[in-house]
Amino acid sequence: MSDLGIVQYVLIAAIFIWSGFVRSGLGFGGAVLSLPFLLLVLDQPLVFLPIIAVHLLVFSSLTIWMNNRKRVDPSGEKAEGTVDWRYLWRILAIMIVPKLIGVFGLITMPGDILSAIIFVIVGLYSVSYIVNKPFRSGSKAVDALFLMAGGYISGTSLIGAPLIIAVAAQHLPKEKLRDTLFALWFILVMIKMGAFIWAGVDLQLIHHLWLLPCAALGHVIGLRFHDRILRAETPVFFQLLGTVLLIVSSVGMFSVLG
Repeated sequence: MSDLGIVQYVLIAAIFIWSGFVRSGLGFGGAVLSLPFLLLVLDQPLVFLPIIAVHLLVFSSLTIWMNNRKRVDPSGEKAEGTVDWRYLWRILAIMIVPKLIGVFGLITMPGDILSAIIFVIVGLYSVSYIVNKPFRSGSKAVDALFLMAGGYISGTSLIGAPLIIAVAAQHLPKEKLRDTLFALWFILVMIKMGAFIWAGVDLQLIHHLWLLPCAALGHVIGLRFHDRILRAETPVFFQLLGTVLLIVSSVGMFSVLG
């Protein structure tokens, strides 16, 4: 990453601002909505995944802490936390083995094959947004299948959130969904970071000095526009988002195959 040009650095900075904005604005999607763009700038997933992982650790823990530090109920007592730990441990037990398999595949898989897999997954997500039929779970068996698939995809590329959310959103109250997912992302990313360190993957630590502030800027903007974004969650919004993602993933696939 040290050999890139000025234009590439500017594009990467802008993408990480976008990543922070999406993560805090929607509560998920910081990776799935930024990684395809990053791979168009530099087709090396293992360069960006450690950076995305650290950002997720920082901002997920910060968000949970801020949302729980001064919570009180009407009687003045400390209110119940915003993380449903019981449900979190239950779904984590289902996801942990596929997650570890995915992490192993990430470390051993060639970069161009991993990039192609990421673009295909993002393409499938984008089509589900365009046709206004996001992934949904309808039974305990499908729940388990979605969670295992989401765990594996999270292990390979950090973009398994849509499948996991398809399950969690049906079983968690709205006020606990976002922070429970943030806590889950934190645990899953810690596993991935441990694998990165064990395998000797370059964590790009020097680049955190300028990319972390970029993500922080996007995070602050996303927090300010959070309510407005939620009100804008209409089929048209997601269809437009899906169209952009489909274009990006298609261009990425052509670049990988070429």
